[in-house]
Amino acid sequence: MNKPTIAISVGDLNGIGIEVALKAHAEISKLCHPIYCINRKLLTQAAKLLDTTAPNDMELYEVAGNFNIEAGKITQKSGRYSYDSFMTAIELCKTKRADAVVTLPIHKEAWMNAGLEYKGHTDLLRKYFDKEAIMMLGSPQMFIALFSEHIPLKEVASALSYEKLKTFLLNLHNSIQKEKIAVLGLNPHAGDNGVLGNEEEIIIKAIEDVNREIGFEQFIGPIVPDVAFTPYFRQNYNYFVAMYHDQGLAPLKALYFDESINISLNLPIVRTSVDHGTAFDIAYKKRANTLSYINAVKSAIEFINN
Repeated sequence: MNKPTIAISVGDLNGIGIEVALKAHAEISKLCHPIYCINRKLLTQAAKLLDTTAPNDMELYEVAGNFNIEAGKITQKSGRYSYDSFMTAIELCKTKRADAVVTLPIHKEAWMNAGLEYKGHTDLLRKYFDKEAIMMLGSPQMFIALFSEHIPLKEVASALSYEKLKTFLLNLHNSIQKEKIAVLGLNPHAGDNGVLGNEEEIIIKAIEDVNREIGFEQFIGPIVPDVAFTPYFRQNYNYFVAMYHDQGLAPLKALYFDESINISLNLPIVRTSVDHGTAFDIAYKKRANTLSYINAVKSAIEFINN
């Protein structure tokens, strides 16, 4: 069987992404045909900083640009190049020269310094495709879809509305059609019947109406947030919806930090990613872990085959 082709967006070259790609190349080449969105000059520079050489069988797709890699630093040039690499990977996927995109980590401040308006990969994908992309993170043991992502905590409650949540749950159903999904409440104790907040009334109505519309009880909740990730619930549910970023990602990273990945759902292309940042503190120190990246590639292949 032919191996799928995956476009690899190399991320911020001042971080650990390129080390991860070089370390894992032999292993992921057994799984797929990777195309790295980077030019030879920058790849050679990165490899030299790592005191290694790039494998001869690495296929590159030329992304124009040249600058001095500065390990662990936030720079406009590295931010812009990570964006250009990502856009090139998307284009390879759109034009069917690749079957999926797998991304290595960018630095959001570097994107801002480069004059880019996007808050990250998912935000860019949402605007580029004009689709309500869903950010889901996790590992085979537990996946968490985020209702709200990179917004201040003080804005989370006002961002929660019946229409937005209903649309979110329907889009999530279209991507995950059979699995039971636990939906967390927003407030402590899921509001305690209004004593600690009434946002759960919105969540209940959205869940009831979506379950009625899809014809079965897929979404369960609202679940009390501080017990949602206990062994009981994790034995019964593999998928969760968190109302805000840290509500879902704090327990996920406590349990599965090294192996979890990021998946963009509800898009016309397959995109998965590592679930870690640029790790500037260990950039070019040969300490980067490849497990999240390898899992992201494996997950992309599963989506392609399904």
